[in-house]
Amino acid sequence: MAQYVIIGNGVAAIGCIEGIRKEDTQNKIVVISEETHPVYCRPLISYYLEGKTDLEKMAYRNPNFYDEMNCEVLYGRKAVRIDNTTKQITLDDETIIPYNKLCIATGSSPFVPPFAGLETVEHKYSFMTLDNMLELESAISTDSKVLIVGAGLIGLKCAEGLKDRVLSITVCDLADRVLSSILDSDCASMMQKHLESNGIQFMLGDSAVSFDKNTALMKSGKIVNFDILVLAVGVRANTSLLSEISGKVNRGILINNKMEASIPDIYAAGDCTEGEDISYNGKRVLAILPNAYMQGNCAGINMAGGTAVFDRAIPMNSIGFFGLHTMTAGSYYTADEGGELYEEKTENTLKRLFTRDGYLTGFILIGNSVTNRAGIYTSLIREHIPLNSINFETLKKSACTTAFSQEKRNHIFGGVV
Repeated sequence: MAQYVIIGNGVAAIGCIEGIRKEDTQNKIVVISEETHPVYCRPLISYYLEGKTDLEKMAYRNPNFYDEMNCEVLYGRKAVRIDNTTKQITLDDETIIPYNKLCIATGSSPFVPPFAGLETVEHKYSFMTLDNMLELESAISTDSKVLIVGAGLIGLKCAEGLKDRVLSITVCDLADRVLSSILDSDCASMMQKHLESNGIQFMLGDSAVSFDKNTALMKSGKIVNFDILVLAVGVRANTSLLSEISGKVNRGILINNKMEASIPDIYAAGDCTEGEDISYNGKRVLAILPNAYMQGNCAGINMAGGTAVFDRAIPMNSIGFFGLHTMTAGSYYTADEGGELYEEKTENTLKRLFTRDGYLTGFILIGNSVTNRAGIYTSLIREHIPLNSINFETLKKSACTTAFSQEKRNHIFGGVV
């Protein structure tokens, strides 16, 4: 019998399992899981800290999922080497796992700069996994002064989760704005003010350069005292298993639209990959949960002999902080790059629609009223719909399906009006 092997046990792996089972209900699936938990929804770890969810509700699939899918899960095991000649995987305990088809779904890991004196800090944590969060929770108290290095998604969600459980939170970042990878300056400023109004302190354009136990020396020369340090500088795709056997990698594992890597019978999916971004017309790492699942599902179908293509990937983010919701998608082209900007702004909301060459290429929406039905804008980008084929003037003001012809409504939205 054939054997499918998946390295990783996140959302991409689950998509892969379900993709395989669409085509093959008989052959065995082996999942190599470095974590010791069944699959869970990683973005919910900050909500656990807030008391808005629990470990049971964080589960991404029901407790019987692996049994129902006829999967063997090797918990707490790490793949350390792939031999693509013999089609074998070596684990950290020297166990050998054979495969006929392999999917690498290893995700990403925190990037920690070589800070001087970091080893002297006793209470330092990452905030990417369930275990990271549980370790952090066990260390905090209502008297804790927390320093978070990194004002991106991970750092800010950690700040939100900790807010009512510690004495103070300071977030620093070398970038001059929060969420610098997804928001421009004006949008970031609006979000920063909202976060500050909820008690989060910022040191932007400044970051730690060295540590001495519970003291951080900043680039500016300032001194910050803390009890708890959270390192959320960034992440890097876990690509080494493929690069070590001369597979093609860049920032991520390079894949085609069938999720095939550059070595026969090896596929890749999720945050460890670099695939086509149709809003950008180039390859990017698109580390978002929906993308991971769809990539994994496509990989699984093809691993099991089916035919699937995933060629509609775009960057997307849907996040909220202290009740203020933000959605972004696609690419933001400036006027210098031939782009045009439509904007609506109030004190508490902001809508930015970016167009180029007759297509919507990206958007930034801040505020609960303007994020409603934003999936319509996402469809415009993902489906690459010419703006002259719809009533874009209406869509600028309100995301509504009536701006589309009946034919397009039937095709894209299943006839929903």
